[in-house]
Amino acid sequence: MIEGAIGGYFSLELPYNSKGEYHHNAIRLNSGRYCLEYVLRVKKYTKIFLPYYMCDAVLQPINKLGIDYEFYHIDKNFHIAKTLHPRKSEVVLYCNYFGLMDEYVKVVANQYAPNVIIDNTQAFFSRPIPGIDTFYTCRKFFGVADGAYLYTDKEADFDIPQDYSSSRMLYLLNRIDKSAEEAFAEYHSNEGALDNDEIKEMSRVTRNIMASIDYTFVMETRINNFRYLDQRLSCENQNLLNWKQGSVPMAYPFIYKNYDVRKYLIENKVYVPTYWPNVHDWGLPDSWEYNLTTFLLSIPIDQRYTQKDMQHIINLIKENNVKR
Repeated sequence: MIEGAIGGYFSLELPYNSKGEYHHNAIRLNSGRYCLEYVLRVKKYTKIFLPYYMCDAVLQPINKLGIDYEFYHIDKNFHIAKTLHPRKSEVVLYCNYFGLMDEYVKVVANQYAPNVIIDNTQAFFSRPIPGIDTFYTCRKFFGVADGAYLYTDKEADFDIPQDYSSSRMLYLLNRIDKSAEEAFAEYHSNEGALDNDEIKEMSRVTRNIMASIDYTFVMETRINNFRYLDQRLSCENQNLLNWKQGSVPMAYPFIYKNYDVRKYLIENKVYVPTYWPNVHDWGLPDSWEYNLTTFLLSIPIDQRYTQKDMQHIINLIKENNVKR
């Protein structure tokens, strides 16, 4: 644990984990977007190729630095649709979608190295490839208010201030004390604070929490829940992504061409996020990316839930089908 004083009042009680952080050798920053900004600054890239199917938060550091960018399409296997040709000062950004693209990440790294950045914000447990700039986020996988990890071979030539997250943790506590619905506005407030921040070091609160997690339990739970859903929904799932041994998924990506099922799940307090609404804003209604944003359900499979919860989700999907 990271604390100076001995004795006196207690801080937040956290379990002890002798192994510490999963990414203990990485650079600790406040958010994935600021990991990207760090790399773009230290490597002095002038242009970045990025997928249409991606959160628009990635554009914040790009626009801030005045870097040129060009979108590319992915195919139905979530592969880069057409070969890209980055110049020496240009870089390709690829996302490890849902933590299920580990093998293809190796292909991308081999094809574009060293001019490639791997976005593992959906793949917390995928180890980085040596020599390849790779970043992760904590908030998509764990209950923390900030936090990201970066692997790069170049040190910053600028100062990085310390982040403090205690004042932004109210939504995490109120989800327990009150409800997910009552804490939602506070959650959005924290997201907005990160939108308007700068590159900072991961807060000490988050670092302590990340050092206390039972990562083996988290990995096993996610894999087991994913497989439970897949064994029962794969015949209806139009998604081509498959779980492979060694991968730890973020969620179960369920492509189901029924507009009503998302609404029905949310009405029954199964909150499935849309990845990503900005893709619709970018147009291309006939594209695969537009189709993904419309129909892909990112079903939660994380360490908070059991197979009983997974069966409840399956039952809701079937109930909705009967009502159609």
